[in-house]
Amino acid sequence: MSERLPIHDVIPLLKQKLQDNAIVILEAPPGAGKSTALPLELLHEEWLGNNKIVMLEPRRLAARSVSARMAQTLHEKPGDTVGYSIRFEKRVSAKTKIEVVTEGLLARRMQDDETLSDVGLLIFDEFHERNLHADFALTLALEIQKIIRPDLKILIMSATLDTAGISALLGNAPVVSSAGRQYPIAMNYAAEDDSKRLPENVSNLVLRAIREATGDILVFLPGAGEISRTKEILEEKNTGCIVHSLFGELSFAEQEEALQPNAHGLRKIVLATSIAETSLTIQGISVVVDCGYSRIPKFDPETGLDKLVTVRVSKDTADQRAGRAGRLGPGTCYRMWTETIQLHLQASRRAEILDADLAPLLLSAFRWGIRDVNSLTWITFPPAQAVTQGKELLLAMNAIDENGITKHGRALLELPAHPRIAHMLLAGRESVDYYDIACDIAALLDERDPMGSNHGADLTLRCEELAKFRKKERVQGDFRRYERIEKLASFWRFTLKADRKNTKYDPYAVGMLLAKAYPERIAFRQSGTTYRLANGRKASLAEHDPLTHEKWIVAAHLHMGQQGAKIFLAAPLDECEIKHLAKENIRVSWDEKNGELIARKEKAIGDIVTGFSVITDIPQEQLNEILCEAIRNDGESLLDWNEEVIQLQRRIALLSTAFPDAGWSDFTRAYLIEHPEKWIAPYFTPKTRKKDDFKKLNLVEILTSVLSWEQQQELNRLAPSRLEVPSASMIKIEYQDHNAPPILSVRLQELFGMADTPQIANGKVKLMIHLLSPGYKPVQVTQDLRSFWNTTYAEVRKELRSRYPKHSWPEDPWTAVAVRGIKRKSGS
Repeated sequence: MSERLPIHDVIPLLKQKLQDNAIVILEAPPGAGKSTALPLELLHEEWLGNNKIVMLEPRRLAARSVSARMAQTLHEKPGDTVGYSIRFEKRVSAKTKIEVVTEGLLARRMQDDETLSDVGLLIFDEFHERNLHADFALTLALEIQKIIRPDLKILIMSATLDTAGISALLGNAPVVSSAGRQYPIAMNYAAEDDSKRLPENVSNLVLRAIREATGDILVFLPGAGEISRTKEILEEKNTGCIVHSLFGELSFAEQEEALQPNAHGLRKIVLATSIAETSLTIQGISVVVDCGYSRIPKFDPETGLDKLVTVRVSKDTADQRAGRAGRLGPGTCYRMWTETIQLHLQASRRAEILDADLAPLLLSAFRWGIRDVNSLTWITFPPAQAVTQGKELLLAMNAIDENGITKHGRALLELPAHPRIAHMLLAGRESVDYYDIACDIAALLDERDPMGSNHGADLTLRCEELAKFRKKERVQGDFRRYERIEKLASFWRFTLKADRKNTKYDPYAVGMLLAKAYPERIAFRQSGTTYRLANGRKASLAEHDPLTHEKWIVAAHLHMGQQGAKIFLAAPLDECEIKHLAKENIRVSWDEKNGELIARKEKAIGDIVTGFSVITDIPQEQLNEILCEAIRNDGESLLDWNEEVIQLQRRIALLSTAFPDAGWSDFTRAYLIEHPEKWIAPYFTPKTRKKDDFKKLNLVEILTSVLSWEQQQELNRLAPSRLEVPSASMIKIEYQDHNAPPILSVRLQELFGMADTPQIANGKVKLMIHLLSPGYKPVQVTQDLRSFWNTTYAEVRKELRSRYPKHSWPEDPWTAVAVRGIKRKSGS
């Protein structure tokens, strides 16, 4: 009789919900038995009929382990009632009723069989990990269920998930909750020592765990590099424990060894990545040491590059990791962070779809006839920028066109590889000489670099070392990685029916094939170690790398850092062959950096121009469009916003305020820059090609021409630029911003006889008078000229007449004659 697990308590309810509903959500903590017991309990449900159960696991190791555990429960071996399918490995037969698969394989199967004709139940295990493939597989499954297979059942299982939110998105799907089998776990927090590297900090915490707790120890680390260094430190300390590594790139045998108790009863330390968080039971583990970090891939749509980033774990991830200590009995967890940090951890992990390269997903969607991915039901919608970048890549590879997926795009999907790599493999198949080279390149790019950066970046050197490995010769680098690479290369040769060769590699052949996969990473050396990529970015090789002697290269692996992109794997390109890759196009654009119009016929590889000729005859409509955009982007500095223009704008602004219903145009600078097509575009000519040409445009004349003849007359009448004063002088009016009154700055002698303050705009706006001395110094600021003559003038006269004796200072300003300069001889 099989062991009774917490999941058994809810199986009757779960069966009923699956009988009555198309979608059910199961919330079950680690140790409940949902992955290994539940599928077996559902095997004989009436609604399943003769169909099988397909269960998705996020990792290959988990898929193997879970299927093996279920097969063992049935006293069978994998491939009988329970089997699994993972990349490059399959254990299924005609009698298999439960198949455990990784998510990417399910999406591929849906392309081959859009009805999932032999599947009655799809189980999405560990859905909280929010794997991109799981999200997409669920989206496709929902489409199949809605359009073709209403009888298809979907069960979403998670240990830590916003089940209420997911349920609401899926039409209020019922949620069943199970208890877990979790023994008490003692929690310990230890602050990270900033003066030490992560492996040193973790090693010290492991040594503490060895002293304070009993049982085997599971240690969570971000990646293989930290695992390797931590293992070195612990083995140097002679702890008396056996130290194992556990990460995805290890062989199945090495992974299995880490999962099993030590044959000699020695205490075991397992250094693992996030691969050990779920769906695995590691025998003997009662202690967890968690560094608090994980490493995730993040795709940058702007650069088209993937990069691995190390991030702080979320709270749900930390809880799952800690739970591994309490699966088999009471346990202990050591966290390499403080309780304060624990309080501020993000609640749940970020969905991978938000940070992933979406080109493979989009190609699969096009295969389904889906052009707008936003029309599908998503738990998290894919970001628009990543969707755009993915479509651009597929278009460049001729995988899609305006009619949908192409024949070539369908061929790409037949290969279990990223569209880039599949495109390169198919290009290699077109040439007998390149056939096996493409297989080697694909395998090398899929694995970690077997040689490391100290051997330079040249991918051709790796190809040559792989050829030596096949001939049993001594090789530079990691022997075990060459084993894995050759296994994968052999798979591609078998798939593509390519013969294996061991001739010397042509470095330019490697480069040309690599360019098929990464056309936007073709690069031209600008100076020293710096290259300009076809996508417009810059990237650098390490100093003294032999590849820096090459004018043209193509980069395969790059890493974006604070100082720009660094190239880690690349191959040289033949300059003569490069010419055939250049495409001719017409480029008419505004160069903001140099402030000039570029109009030329170019031969270019992406943004790398290999030759050009100048175009002088530009269609006026196109010219207007480009120059208007230049003004929208840089109109502040391009145009001559002189004082005369500013005064015109302020005059019209005043009239707009005084007469809001008169239909005066918006002449504010912000509006004019945003809408150049409405006023300045007619004045562009083929000679308007540089920023200095913009400065020559008379904005006052241009703006005035926007007004009708009647408006021009009204402008001069209601908001004149100058005002005649009693001395017959035409004095300039200074119009102000923000509805401040216009200013009339005038020597007071020129206003003798003027009783009242001048007004404009049909008397709606009174001017602000700045009365000046004969030396043009301010004497008084007023809007009440009558009051000035009556009360203040006498004091001003007394103070200034001795300073300016040649000027007119009559006792009675009301009857005096206004004068421009010094007083007349006959005057007072």
